[in-house]
Amino acid sequence: MEHQMLDYYAKDLIKKAGIKIRHSFSSELAVESKSDANDLVTNIDKEIEQYFIHHIRKDYPGHLILGEEGFGDNVSALDGYVWMLDPIDGTMNFIHQQRNFAISLGIYKDGVGVLGYIYDVIHNELYSAQKGHGAYLNDEPIPVLESTTISEAIIGLSPNWIIPNRRIDNEGLIKLVQDVRGIRSYGSAALELAYVATGRIDAYISLRLSPWDIAGGVVIAQEVGAVATNLNGQPLKFLEQDTFLVARKSIHETLLSNYISLK
Repeated sequence: MEHQMLDYYAKDLIKKAGIKIRHSFSSELAVESKSDANDLVTNIDKEIEQYFIHHIRKDYPGHLILGEEGFGDNVSALDGYVWMLDPIDGTMNFIHQQRNFAISLGIYKDGVGVLGYIYDVIHNELYSAQKGHGAYLNDEPIPVLESTTISEAIIGLSPNWIIPNRRIDNEGLIKLVQDVRGIRSYGSAALELAYVATGRIDAYISLRLSPWDIAGGVVIAQEVGAVATNLNGQPLKFLEQDTFLVARKSIHETLLSNYISLK
C-alpha cells in the first residue's frame, strides 16, 4: 500500500511537471554549459527539479533526493528512500528540437529500485513500473521481452564510441555495427531505456552515465526481463557515474563477451 500511494503521488508530480515543460516552449530559454560546451542546462531544467524537490520535501520529509542539477541532498548512502531525478534527460534535444527528451525518476528503498518512471513529455507517454508488479505504458501492461539474436537486433549506441577513443576498443563496436540489423542514437538515456523495455530497440550501450539517468529506467526494464549491468558485467552502482548496458537477456552476455572491451 505504501508503494501504491507513492506511485499515485509520483505520477501526479510527473504529469504536472510535463505541463510546465510544455508551457515553457513559448518562453526564451536561458542556456548554460556545465562540464563542457555540450553539457547543457537550462532554466527549465532547474525550475522542474526545484518543483519536484519542493513537493517531495513537504510531503515526504524523511526521503532524500538525488537530482542532476544539484538542488537535492548530498546523498552518500542509499539508506531509506532516495528519489533519483533527472528533470529533463536529453537537454540538448530539448533546446534544439523540443522533442526526444524525458523526465526520468527512480525511487529506491535501501538501495533497491521500487518505482521507476520515464515520461516522454511531447508524446505524452508515461512508462512506469513497480518492482514485482510489471511495467506499464500509460497504464497498459508492457509485455515481457522475447528472445532475439545479434543479427536481428537494433542497438542504441552513440557514434562517439565507434570512432577511436580512450575509453573502449572501437574495433569491437565496429564489428557490432556490422553484425546487427541497425544502430540508433536518440540522445536521451531515459528514452533509450524505455525503448529497450518496449522492444523498440534491443540493447543500449553507454560509456558514462549518472544514477539519475538510469534509475527509473532500470526498474522498468528489469520488470520486462531486460538485464542491466555496467560494461564489465557487474551490478550497477547508484551513487557514482559508471558504464552501462541494458539488453534483452538473450543477447546481453554475447554483447559483453564478443563486442565490448574497455581500455
